Amino acid sequence: MNDYKSIANIDPNIEILFNEPLSKYTHTLTGGPADILAFPQSVKQTQALLDYANQQEIPVTVIGNASNLIVRDGGIHGLTMILTKMNKITVHDNHTITADAGAALIDVTKAAQAHSLTGIEFAAGIPGSVGGAIFMNAGAYGGDIDDVVTGAEVLSPNDQVDHLNFKQLDFGYRHCSVQENHQIVLSATFSLNSGIAEKIQKRMTHLNNLRASKQPLELPSCGSVFKRPKGHFAGKLIHDAGLQGFQIGGAQVSLKHAGFIVNVDHATATDYLNVIAHVQKTVFAKFGVHLETEVRIIGEEPVKSL
Repeated sequence: MNDYKSIANIDPNIEILFNEPLSKYTHTLTGGPADILAFPQSVKQTQALLDYANQQEIPVTVIGNASNLIVRDGGIHGLTMILTKMNKITVHDNHTITADAGAALIDVTKAAQAHSLTGIEFAAGIPGSVGGAIFMNAGAYGGDIDDVVTGAEVLSPNDQVDHLNFKQLDFGYRHCSVQENHQIVLSATFSLNSGIAEKIQKRMTHLNNLRASKQPLELPSCGSVFKRPKGHFAGKLIHDAGLQGFQIGGAQVSLKHAGFIVNVDHATATDYLNVIAHVQKTVFAKFGVHLETEVRIIGEEPVKSL
């Protein structure tokens, strides 16, 4: 690894770790080390880190809550930023909420309920961050983030802060323009409607109970692995292919929900990727349907021993 110790001189208030295992932060409990792992607490600190990376000509990777993410066992070169310390949530008088990128989406739904604001109940159990939810246009139970987002503040690769309106975000199924523009989501604004707190809470509780009854929340996982193929459901295809319980190393197709892959025994990211590849190959062979991954897969392949 290159000597990046000078990054510590940017701001003594930024927590910076070197060669840090990302398995400590991902929901799968897998992933190799980050050369540099930084936890900015503000836009200014994020800009300073990006400026450093640009000057050093090193790659930048941004992670939120790492709930729908697989980091390969070779880890991530360059600078990795985890934004979960940027987590301020502000409720405004005009039925809008502005939340920092690192805020938990679940916390946004709780803030909405506490202020009798409705429209975002569908996200009550989504374990991602606001930034990740924008990046992926996260959704559940008939709702998607683009139903409630009006705009987002982003940091572009040239270190410029821009405000993107709804149209500029160009949302699609598990898609947002920040993906191809390599922008960092800094915050987002949600527009909601006035509601009744008790009814909002009842809906959130119902959806969370439904999630708990159908999904393997008791085991480490990366959430829903595959996008919904047109005209099909990924979980049903995997189930019908007889793949529930299929296991490589410590990674297993969940017995509770075939659309999830769970860590049952000290799995590695390579175990996860091998299970994904086998599921894709088997489902295509049986049904002629290619399952496209929804989970974000990043990082380097592990160095193979001779």
